[in-house]
Amino acid sequence: MGTFTMSPLSLSQMGWATALLFASFLLGSIPFGYCIGRLRGIDLRTQGSGNIGATNAWRILGARWGCGIFVLDFLKGALPAIGGLHFSPALSVPMTDLLGSLAGLAAILGHNFTPWLRGRGGKGIATSAGVLLALTPWAFLVVLGTWASLFLLCRIVSLASLGAALIFPIATGLLYPGRSVLLAFSIFASLLAILRHRSNIRRLIQGQESRFGRKNQNDLSGA
Repeated sequence: MGTFTMSPLSLSQMGWATALLFASFLLGSIPFGYCIGRLRGIDLRTQGSGNIGATNAWRILGARWGCGIFVLDFLKGALPAIGGLHFSPALSVPMTDLLGSLAGLAAILGHNFTPWLRGRGGKGIATSAGVLLALTPWAFLVVLGTWASLFLLCRIVSLASLGAALIFPIATGLLYPGRSVLLAFSIFASLLAILRHRSNIRRLIQGQESRFGRKNQNDLSGA
């Protein structure tokens, strides 16, 4: 069980850790949805919700491309977090938790605010899911179950994503007691996901959020 005691990094390790975080941000910043859309002759920023994530890609490009983009966005969150967790076997659990969390967070921020599209990225749900699986696999299962249950009930992606974001810190606290770094990450990641869904929250309150699968040329929803 982790504690607040962290083994310090050597100067060399600090350099490698910095490189890891930079590489994580760059990997996260790759706008797969935008790139694949353009290869298909479509700019996702001008279609549907205007989002470059997997949900809008599914709507505009079809299920096959939407699933592919989800997997790519998922992996660009999971791989950096795994790299942080396995940075060095000599480090304490809290330190590897910290490196994994920071690398995962860097990837999420890269996706949400990609510099290649002037900061106009996605909402980070698929990328965050990859980080969750790497850092907190048991909490990931709870979050996935919550998302799936809400989606099946309402068919609204944003509502399912918001519910999953809210349950994540609770699941992490219960399933990973004493892992304070992971709990802190889960709270921050949850708040970030909620903030990225501000427009969706407004539409949910107004009863204007579209259900997934409904054909609507004026659909402005999405995750």
